[in-house]
Amino acid sequence: MESVTTVRMLWDRMQDRDWAGVGALLAADVVVEWPVSGERILGRDNYVRVNAEYPEGWSIDVLRIVSAGDEVVSEVEVPHATMGVHRVVSFWTVRDGLIIGGREYWTELGADPSPAWRAPYVQRI
Repeated sequence: MESVTTVRMLWDRMQDRDWAGVGALLAADVVVEWPVSGERILGRDNYVRVNAEYPEGWSIDVLRIVSAGDEVVSEVEVPHATMGVHRVVSFWTVRDGLIIGGREYWTELGADPSPAWRAPYVQRI
């Protein structure tokens, strides 16, 4: 299976709440880092549980996936009914069809407001 297909399936299975299916895409000793919150998730079971336990009301919108061999980058939007809209850029390493590592940058839209001094140089999106 191509690396990009593995990552696409990861997001599809997350959306479907197919936690066994998510786990089937991860190496048993997968390591996923979340630098924004300063956390490291060690192992398949912990990664699956962290995502499965997240409060319901969310969906997954895959914006893009790009790859170069075993390295895959995904950009995903995660709207939540009560917690706002989050964006995540994830850097995945895939070997033999399994995700062996990742680094995900999660942020809430508007959480890092633009300073006033930049206003003359930027457009709001």
